[in-house]
Amino acid sequence: MEAKKLVAQLTASKQYFDRSTECLTEDDSTFAPSDGLMTAAQQVAHVAQTVDWFFEGAFRPEGFDLDFAGHAAEVAKVSSLTAAREWLDRAFGDAEKALVERAGELAAPIAEGPVMGGQPRAAIVGAIADHTSHHRGALTVYSRLRGHVPAMPYM
Repeated sequence: MEAKKLVAQLTASKQYFDRSTECLTEDDSTFAPSDGLMTAAQQVAHVAQTVDWFFEGAFRPEGFDLDFAGHAAEVAKVSSLTAAREWLDRAFGDAEKALVERAGELAAPIAEGPVMGGQPRAAIVGAIADHTSHHRGALTVYSRLRGHVPAMPYM
């Protein structure tokens, strides 16, 4: 798949996420529906971190960094929805830039390993869309629990 189409897919995923979660405010940052779950800000930060993680892992000779406890610890530090959204904007911006700059490498396989090993690097865009969609859905539940009505993401 050409880089331009992958960028469009990534852009749409980000737009859907933003529309679905725009009703959450900074006051909702630390809300979690239950103890032990990520807060709203941490959910957004996790999505941002995962976009970065997919691009790093797809292009590293050793593949993906599987230190999930370390990743979770980094996300746990996030307490501001504004800061998390800024990270998300940077992550998607960097991802779109990488797709264009590394277009010639997108058909090359991801390093062997338990995460997408051997698949073409371009496959991470679909995985990012799926992952982002999953957390978009969780955050719409958070929104409703806070009394907000999330926007229809596709309009």
